[in-house]
Amino acid sequence: TKILKVSRGNSTVLLIGESGTGKELFAHSIHNASARHKEPFIKVNCSAIPTELAEAELFGYDEGAFTGARKQGKPGKFELADGGTIFLDEIGDMPFLLQGKLLRVIQEKEIERVGDTRTRKVDVRIIAATNKDLGEAVKNGSFRNDLYYRISVVPLFIPPLRDRRDDIPLLAQHFLKISNQRANKDVRGFTPTALHRLMVNPWPGN
Repeated sequence: TKILKVSRGNSTVLLIGESGTGKELFAHSIHNASARHKEPFIKVNCSAIPTELAEAELFGYDEGAFTGARKQGKPGKFELADGGTIFLDEIGDMPFLLQGKLLRVIQEKEIERVGDTRTRKVDVRIIAATNKDLGEAVKNGSFRNDLYYRISVVPLFIPPLRDRRDDIPLLAQHFLKISNQRANKDVRGFTPTALHRLMVNPWPGN
């Protein structure tokens, strides 16, 4: 499959799909099937990091970088992911100023902690994900054009559940198994009526 082929490489991947389509699961699958599978997988939700903390969160900070900074400094997500994979979820929500710093990391493969003057090499594979139209974001000026082309080296579109209904019976059995384990039950399957309702449901939000 295409996912397995992508996993064998080291190119930056952009996962595109609506909320709830399982982009994080695909990112995990790519990492686990790659040569980096024994190294860290670090997730960053770009929409959840406060703008004023985003740079320190991603790239770390040095001793005394700001009030309240740890005495010994702190590594950022990219350092923690060194040798492995970093998953930048909802990258379309990344602050514009930070996008330029991310571009430099991709190009130079090095980071600079906040408050530090020396650079640190990092070997990280980037998997990004978005539910936005980044092409449109580039046009309206909220996303950098050069960064867009850097992260979309291998774009993968993940279709919504309503467009892959053949997967519903398999997914239903998968989640039934999980529910059985959590509730200590032994429900074996679905009645034809229940399965039919699952198949015809429009699945808003996936």
